[in-house]
Amino acid sequence: MDYQKLYTEKLVTAEKAASVVKSGDWVDYGWAATTPVAIDKALAKRMPELTDVHVRGGILMWMPEIFKIDSPAEHFEWDSWHMGGFERKAATQGFSFYAPIRYSELPRYYRDGVYKNDVAYFQVAPMDEHGFFNFGPSASHMAAVCETSKVVVVEVNENIPRCLGGFEEAVHISKVDMIVEGDNPSMAEMGAGGPATDVDKAVAKLIVNELSDGCCLQLGIGGMPNAVGSLIAESDLKDLGVHTEMYVDAFVDIAKAGKITGARKNIDRGRQTYAFAAGTKKLYDYLDNNPECMSAPIDYTNDIRQISALDNFISINNTVDIDLFGQVNAESAGTKNISGAGGQLDFVLGAYLSKGGKSFICCSSTFTTKTGEVKSRIVPTLAPGSIVTDTRANIHYFVTEYGLVNLKGLPTWQKCEAIISVAHPDFRDELIKEAEKMNIWRRSNKK
Repeated sequence: MDYQKLYTEKLVTAEKAASVVKSGDWVDYGWAATTPVAIDKALAKRMPELTDVHVRGGILMWMPEIFKIDSPAEHFEWDSWHMGGFERKAATQGFSFYAPIRYSELPRYYRDGVYKNDVAYFQVAPMDEHGFFNFGPSASHMAAVCETSKVVVVEVNENIPRCLGGFEEAVHISKVDMIVEGDNPSMAEMGAGGPATDVDKAVAKLIVNELSDGCCLQLGIGGMPNAVGSLIAESDLKDLGVHTEMYVDAFVDIAKAGKITGARKNIDRGRQTYAFAAGTKKLYDYLDNNPECMSAPIDYTNDIRQISALDNFISINNTVDIDLFGQVNAESAGTKNISGAGGQLDFVLGAYLSKGGKSFICCSSTFTTKTGEVKSRIVPTLAPGSIVTDTRANIHYFVTEYGLVNLKGLPTWQKCEAIISVAHPDFRDELIKEAEKMNIWRRSNKK
């Protein structure tokens, strides 16, 4: 097969690619850093003439042009796999909605026909000599999208890193219907949310003290996981492994400090396994053509069976708040959606099933509102409308700057006592009073 000839035959303008969308169509917009750019601009020009278009995507790193048209809700809705800032703003305008999914099952939703898809648009790395377009840092569920979409359109970007993998990290030109050569924008960068605070560092120190040589890491995004990564890079730990949903800058720092070898991993030995990546240029440069890093589909990285097969697995994630029953809300502020569930619960469960594994849910003990009021992240009960990301039966370690407690298997009174013990001291008496009202506090607890 002459791949270059086929490439030329399938090469079209962004306007031509956008023309295939019809009113009522389901359109997949890729994932994170590989959301389309040139095609998005072309579709934005067409969208005012369309109605009831359903667009899917997530981890938006810039505002799509289709979001900027007049009265977007009259023409399409955005269904997000993971709500971010742009999507939250769109939700207030009535055209963005969260799809509460189990992220590890997303490829199956496509393949089993739960989701139909008419058109798929996404950015890819340039075609290689074998006719493959690499998904870059966004393998996630894209192979399943390609297999099940009626029309597959790739937008080539020369700046997208070629992320090597074991499987499902690329699509062959024979499976592609149209090719658009985009404007080659630089990779969108996602920082860690600012420098680590003193609270972040205190939490990180507590977690790092629980780690051992040869453990396998999963880090979430945010200041605390980033602080953990920085401390690990400066520690004496060695032979660490990586098996994670999201690959973040902290892993690059740990790897360049010589701490990651993957030598003790039970599976994918020597490889840093991940489903997608988002970070700074440092991260993208590190991933490009790096055989040490393994881009894989989300139903592999987030499968509890794969996670639990790795000894000494360590999962580190953030939460918005937690109640005295041990219910973890990492997704909303009451009814206001903040983010998605992602794979947090899969990693919580997988880490605990792992031989020697530990999962850590961490947060600052308090936060300050826009009006300057200090509030506790540890609450008697979750606010109405709050989402339970991790149930009270599944939480393992909980960490704030005031301490680290193991909540696994504890009765309600003991779990309540442990949670309050790491709350901010200014809120502990109030929390005890509320616990007494709910009959989950023993009088003997307070000495």
